[in-house]
Amino acid sequence: MNPAAGEKVFRLERYLPDADLAPFIEHFWLVAWTLPDGVVHVQRTLPSPCIHVVFDAGRTAVFGVMTGAFEYTLRGSGRVLGLRFRPGAFRGFLRQPVQSATNRELPLSAVFDCDDAGAEQRVLGAADDAGMVAAASAIIRSALPSIDPVTERIAEILRTIEHHADITQVQQLADHVGISVRKLQMLFKDYVGATPKWVIRRNRLLDASDLLAKGSDIDLAALAQQLGYYDQSHFTTDFEKLVGKPPADYRRSCQD
Repeated sequence: MNPAAGEKVFRLERYLPDADLAPFIEHFWLVAWTLPDGVVHVQRTLPSPCIHVVFDAGRTAVFGVMTGAFEYTLRGSGRVLGLRFRPGAFRGFLRQPVQSATNRELPLSAVFDCDDAGAEQRVLGAADDAGMVAAASAIIRSALPSIDPVTERIAEILRTIEHHADITQVQQLADHVGISVRKLQMLFKDYVGATPKWVIRRNRLLDASDLLAKGSDIDLAALAQQLGYYDQSHFTTDFEKLVGKPPADYRRSCQD
């Protein structure tokens, strides 16, 4: 959240995976920072329907889909490397419904053929960004599954949600992609780890946060209606739960 403020505090880089990992990984992300003594920055991040593998000193883990926003406190200096997996693509690594990892952290060794401490040291001890990405890639290759064609079906459905802002209900999505609501729910439970309703609502709230972060003077009542809410108060409640601030406050904070 509030990307303009974050850019002043840390370096954020994204790197594409090698061709053999591209069916599974969207991108690698790297955050590095050096803050003066006594300075602390708390970064709030919106959740996504993706599983992440994160290499972070003392906190390296596989992070299942988190259904709420989360905060990370930066102090001193450090760097973190994350791997954002394509929605649905972690099903082959986990070998069980992805919902089993929702809102959970798993040790790397529960999924990959590695020692947790050793894997963390190899990645975070690399000399540069490229070395970190290469070390993490080698760990992922230790458990690389076969490509599952369902992953591309999941991608198509998520693109539909992303590009059709008028889709605000699960039934609308089911009608658009041509499957029943029940089948859609089971597919998301098995491969995504979040419900279709949650993914739709998350995308619409993300649309709203992007508008507000840019200082849009859009009427909040009209925005709530556009997002499929019956009234502005319900929109405000959901927005604050996800973002941490009511819409009007968030808009003002992004302009500071």
